[in-house]
Amino acid sequence: MTKPETPQNTYTHGHHESVLRSHRWRTAENSAAYLLPLLAPGQSVLDVGCGPGTITADLADRVAPGTVTAVEITADALRLAQDEIADRGTGNVRFAVADVHALDFPDDTFDVVHAHQVLQHVADPVRALKEMRRVCRPGGVVAARDSDYGAFRWFPESPALDAWLAAYQSLATSNGGHPDAGRRLRGWALSAGFPAENVTATASSWVFADAGDRAWWAELWADRTTKSSTASQYVAKGIATEPELQAMADAWRAWSRSHDGIFTVGHGEVICVA
Repeated sequence: MTKPETPQNTYTHGHHESVLRSHRWRTAENSAAYLLPLLAPGQSVLDVGCGPGTITADLADRVAPGTVTAVEITADALRLAQDEIADRGTGNVRFAVADVHALDFPDDTFDVVHAHQVLQHVADPVRALKEMRRVCRPGGVVAARDSDYGAFRWFPESPALDAWLAAYQSLATSNGGHPDAGRRLRGWALSAGFPAENVTATASSWVFADAGDRAWWAELWADRTTKSSTASQYVAKGIATEPELQAMADAWRAWSRSHDGIFTVGHGEVICVA
């Protein structure tokens, strides 16, 4: 039998410093709170798309003396997590290069399979969830959390930030991504074969409201819009010009200076019992 071809992923964000600045801020507490009550010492965890490893390290602390296996799609991307884990001296993390569409692990290997902000970027989220289910032991947990760009809200209103959001949604979709993934997680889980009674869907938000948080959030998005790999993609695909991107960056900074400014980043979450 011919093995099905693995779908090709395109990671829209890239790994510019402005992107990593955001990713390294993430912790298990601010990005995986829905999963934490289900973790226990001694469990084995697979962290899919581990990024720079900050969440990975927190999960490892929670399940020690169990182990966390951190995977990324390329060795270069995985090295970011390896460096973070080495700096922290966390000893119960393993590493592997793997594509979530075709995980190179036996069936029923892990107690918990976790993915944060991953399914929005993969070519076939249902196939990915099927693989996550396959490598999760019966009775174990598959957990996923993804943002929903259509649920992002901010005040004061800004036409230039409206343009930024529309441009990002267009770019991500053109790359085969799913910028509204958060609202789709439950449906994808059902399509992957999880019984409805085994799927618990929740939602949560990051909120940036006080002056320091606003400035940090706005500056990283201003930089991501004009300096990261997304900037060249916008221009190459005719989604936005360089002056338009600069106007979006300026709008981010102007928003951050609003004393009554607030930005909420909506996320969907699912806990699926395998």
